[in-house]
Amino acid sequence: MSVLAVDVGGTHVKILATGQKERREFASGPTLAAKQMVERVKALANDWKYDRVTVGYPGPVHHNRPVAEPHNLGPGWVGFDFEAAFERPVKVMNDAAMQALGSYKGGKMLFLGLGTGLGSTMIVDGVIEPMELGHLPYRKGIYEDYVGLRGLTAHGEKKWRKPEDAGTKSAALEAMLKLLVERAVRMCREAREAGLRSDEAAEKFVSAELEGGYWLRPLKDASDYWAVESARRLIEAYAAAEEALGAERAVGFAMRGEAWRPFDLQEEADALFFGAARR
Repeated sequence: MSVLAVDVGGTHVKILATGQKERREFASGPTLAAKQMVERVKALANDWKYDRVTVGYPGPVHHNRPVAEPHNLGPGWVGFDFEAAFERPVKVMNDAAMQALGSYKGGKMLFLGLGTGLGSTMIVDGVIEPMELGHLPYRKGIYEDYVGLRGLTAHGEKKWRKPEDAGTKSAALEAMLKLLVERAVRMCREAREAGLRSDEAAEKFVSAELEGGYWLRPLKDASDYWAVESARRLIEAYAAAEEALGAERAVGFAMRGEAWRPFDLQEEADALFFGAARR
């Protein structure tokens, strides 16, 4: 199976197909729409053979579709049918997540990609979680205003390369980590709520089972649904707790200038998970 990989960026669109050694690219920019992108990619790859297409999209993606228009490109991406346009099966994912996956070797990894903006993704034991850290508030704007192409253009290469003091670095990293911790706590609470609803649904079903009647089946369906939903949210919440704590440890190593070393988060993840669930 041959795959055409398409990396859609704010300044360039880059493509490479299975078996090819040299990538090809063309300029993008604030007027590039999804339809134009597909047309130019197909023209650029007209002498390549490929069975499937993977698109790295510079924005949030859900169920294989962009859910928000990109910040640095033209309109028309949300709701666009990529499979019909490419006439092949297409997998769309966040561009930073696609780049992170290509560099991932296992364990826990926080990926930060500097380009037109700031791409960010966390991967924990093979589970990919794209993040939009580049759009978090920072100083008089957002992170992308300082570490992306806009920052380089506005402040110049000398200032852009100048290292920040330890206090500024710490504040920036804490802001990024806060997002992960808040997400973990929220998911823990949602898991607890789902567990309570599961218990309630099961109790209603057991009570009604003795009486029988037409309402029995709906109660059984509700009980089964919330049992599965509770288990799913429980697993996701625990993974989020480990993810937040893993990122905190990794950043701590970097801030202290220490070499990476393996660590066991189970006990601390347990504390965060069960502590948040009880609130």
